[in-house]
Amino acid sequence: MLKEPMNQTTSAHSSVPRQKASGVAIRRQEGFSLLEMTIVLAILLVGGSVLFVNFNPVMQNVHVANAYDTAWSALRRAHDEAMAENRVYVVSFVAPRTVQVNQNTPAGPLLLALNLPSDISFDNEPGIPAANPPAGFGAGAKAIDFDQCCGGGGTVIAFYPDGTAHDLAGNLNNGVVYIARAGDLYSSRAITLTGGTGRFRGWRLANGARNWTML
Repeated sequence: MLKEPMNQTTSAHSSVPRQKASGVAIRRQEGFSLLEMTIVLAILLVGGSVLFVNFNPVMQNVHVANAYDTAWSALRRAHDEAMAENRVYVVSFVAPRTVQVNQNTPAGPLLLALNLPSDISFDNEPGIPAANPPAGFGAGAKAIDFDQCCGGGGTVIAFYPDGTAHDLAGNLNNGVVYIARAGDLYSSRAITLTGGTGRFRGWRLANGARNWTML
């Protein structure tokens, strides 16, 4: 008969640890500790930094490509509109990064005005090859270098209905425009124009070689 109280006492004592263990489990489920949160934040910051370092060059290349496409599309639009509408369309390159197309004259009705990305401009970076310029036009001394027939440095191109390109004096207009990010030689792109055919070509500076290759 004395065994029953002993069993009750043992049972009562054995339930205490389980209650304490249950209390600890509840506290642990309430949230992260400060140390755990600090570790997670540190991991996120390091991961974000690595992602930014890897992603930034990609975005820079995208900006260069967009700038090149912007200048190219303005030339193409003026050339095609001149032939389609049987009228003169004028392309003006305005430093540092604007290109616009007007009817008849640079002050005529505006067809379009486009800007290059803010980190890109018409730019002849120091170090571009002067002895071997794109299509043989100029010597890389000027960022916008049309009117090669008359000393170069021209910034305006007039497309005629027959598809040819001229300056405002009526001379056939050969030349080149350079596009780059300041301080980044191998971001350089160029577009050349041959006035007699109205044909334009794209170029890039080969990384490490300092030679222009056609796009």
